[in-house]
Amino acid sequence: MNPIPDTPLPPPTPTSLPPTSLPPTSPHQPSRALITGAAGFIGSHLVDRLLVEGWDVIGVDNFDPFYDPAIKRRNLAQALEHPRFTLVEADIRDLDSLCPAFALCCAPHSPPPTSHTPHPVIVHLAARAGVRPSIEDPIGYYEANVRGTQNMLELAREWGVEQFVFASSSSVYGVNPDVPWREEDDVLRPISPYAASKVAGELLGHVYSHLYGIRFVALRVFTAYGPRQRPDLAIHKFARLMLEGKPIPIYGDGSSLRDYTYIADLVEGIRAAMDYQGSLYEIINLGSGRPVKLLDMVRALEEALGVKANLEFLPPQAGDVSQTWADIRKAQRSLDWHPHTDLVQGLSRFAAWLTTGQSSSPTHAPPPPTAYPPPPTTYPPHHDHHLP
Repeated sequence: MNPIPDTPLPPPTPTSLPPTSLPPTSPHQPSRALITGAAGFIGSHLVDRLLVEGWDVIGVDNFDPFYDPAIKRRNLAQALEHPRFTLVEADIRDLDSLCPAFALCCAPHSPPPTSHTPHPVIVHLAARAGVRPSIEDPIGYYEANVRGTQNMLELAREWGVEQFVFASSSSVYGVNPDVPWREEDDVLRPISPYAASKVAGELLGHVYSHLYGIRFVALRVFTAYGPRQRPDLAIHKFARLMLEGKPIPIYGDGSSLRDYTYIADLVEGIRAAMDYQGSLYEIINLGSGRPVKLLDMVRALEEALGVKANLEFLPPQAGDVSQTWADIRKAQRSLDWHPHTDLVQGLSRFAAWLTTGQSSSPTHAPPPPTAYPPPPTTYPPHHDHHLP
């Protein structure tokens, strides 16, 4: 790792994986990537994957106390030992604090660049996350998610960045009843400040793509899960409560549907978006294409953990949607992306990580299981898919 001068960093926390799992770079001139939210659940997996591939990676994170910053530092433990990783502790709301990261990522190569020199890529994952907390602090979510994205795009313009990948969210679809949700649908009905902030990020990307020729790929991520998942998210939260013998909260009757995306599959999709060379502006769903009822997810989690859940039914919460369901045909066409991990497999790997620390860095998706058919490649008209 190459720390920024005058930026003190704590010693890395060891993990269960040996340092050799992140090999040094290949001998050719590496590509450069700037990853915001690098210490988070998704970001740290992407960092690990890029280092395996031989990239120079500049990670940006402010270690926000939304959850324990020590968890995030553990996520980066291996990367911090790698010579091609540099951590910049910066807040995306503070334009000046981001400048060192862009200088490292986007400054001219030595020797001077040629037509074959890879251009740097920005992957903007950093955001204030969570639907329910955004209702309590809408201004804070605007500052981080809208102003922060504006800052990233403005610096990308100034530094001549050509490829910008943005982590959007399935929450932008809101209460749109027409499922599966398609990127071409004009009906966006967000019902939380978090969702609205992600819509704003997509629109800002369109502005910068149109005015300055930055290729902007917005990935609408559907319920990511797996090792290192944030502790506030349902699967991780439920699992810990179940292992402690405590009741798990079920808001509503348990019939709500979620489209779950395993982390290794998601990283594959992000990597494909980093290489995408099609149109200058794209919005692409990344999900499994197979929604699962909440109570069915809980039963699968019981099997993975070997414990029985004690359910506590509570009234539905404001901001929650009743269903999410991704139409992933565009990702299949544009990115040649196909999710391989079904929920049973993914929960098994998550449970192994949670209980024993195994499989904490699944940087590559496993081969598709024979018992898990792919999502449908054709869908009936939307009105045939209204769900209760």
